[in-house]
Amino acid sequence: MPLIVQKFGGTSVGSIERIHHVAEKIIEAKNEGNQILVVVSAMSGETNRLVNLASQVDSVPNARELDVLLTAGEQVSMALLAMTLHKLGYEATSMTGYQAKIHTDSNHNNATIERIDTAPIRALLDDDQIVIVAGFQGVNAKGDITTLGRGGSDTTAVALAGALQAKECQIYTDVDGVYSCDPRVVKQSKKLDTLDFPSMEEMARRGAKVLHLPCVQHAWRHNVPLRVLSSFEEGEGTLIAGNDCLNDIAGIAIQRDMVRIECLNQDLPSLMSHCQLLGIEVCSVIEETERAALIIKPDISAKLKLVFAEKIRNSEYVSLLTVVGSRTQEIVVSSHGLLSEGEIDVQHHLLQQQSLTLVISPTQVDIAANILHNAYIVARETQGYLKKEVHFG
Repeated sequence: MPLIVQKFGGTSVGSIERIHHVAEKIIEAKNEGNQILVVVSAMSGETNRLVNLASQVDSVPNARELDVLLTAGEQVSMALLAMTLHKLGYEATSMTGYQAKIHTDSNHNNATIERIDTAPIRALLDDDQIVIVAGFQGVNAKGDITTLGRGGSDTTAVALAGALQAKECQIYTDVDGVYSCDPRVVKQSKKLDTLDFPSMEEMARRGAKVLHLPCVQHAWRHNVPLRVLSSFEEGEGTLIAGNDCLNDIAGIAIQRDMVRIECLNQDLPSLMSHCQLLGIEVCSVIEETERAALIIKPDISAKLKLVFAEKIRNSEYVSLLTVVGSRTQEIVVSSHGLLSEGEIDVQHHLLQQQSLTLVISPTQVDIAANILHNAYIVARETQGYLKKEVHFG
């Protein structure tokens, strides 16, 4: 009997009514002849409420005790969902990360899953039960509760799907799939029926928020097909599978609020070392004739400025617009031309194997996204964008 792993986020289990709706979806999949393992997040807003309580006690709470507190949210969700399934006539058992034997390292608040002992879950599945596991949590070698950090419930679902060799891992969210661009920005964006792992990883890395990057990477590494679905609408969603980048242009991702930190070329190695020491993620490196620049997230730029202020020559807010696909190397010239026609200044571009990232003013990034989406995704359906590329040289 095939195994399906289903993950439901905080919005999906945000009320008793929504939990009942989730239970009906689970039952539908169960009645189709599948074994079902469910991973749940805390109810919408619950984790923030618990963090706020902790901050009222201590502005920097003890990391171990914070993990103990935060895991309470997922335990509420799993128990309520199990109760609902029981009421509807289906056998279900809820399990904490400890009970599910999800073993992690000891990095409290941002732990990494090291291994999963699947025996307890397999026994319940073989007994024809629906198993509900609390996402976001595990246990370290000392038996302490740990949490997995941002996107941890997605990571839990994918890790369990890999360990149990599930047919598919279904991520239920408040959107009905992965789109070619943020539909709030580009009205003509299109839902993708399928997407390969290389493209999804690059889109997640470059700002697409539908799936967290570690979740995509873990699924790809363990060859677990992912499907993104809506909890509130019917549909097949988007299936993410395959190791080869198959789309000429798969989509466009936006990183809206970034900071460009400039220094002299000779100071770049020192600046990079400071970033490494401070644990600052560098999104992009730009090297020009006399100056170099790093692009980092704004919430950590103040930390870098504090220790490297004397070497920083300039800093400004920028946005990154990334076109993802197997043939992005062929659109460098035309993308600059299209944006120039729209009076949009491209400060710099970064070309990688399957992505082209353009550095643009935050005030122009939405317009730029629409121009490139229209040229490379909408227009290709009728005339093919590569013919247009020849025109631009």
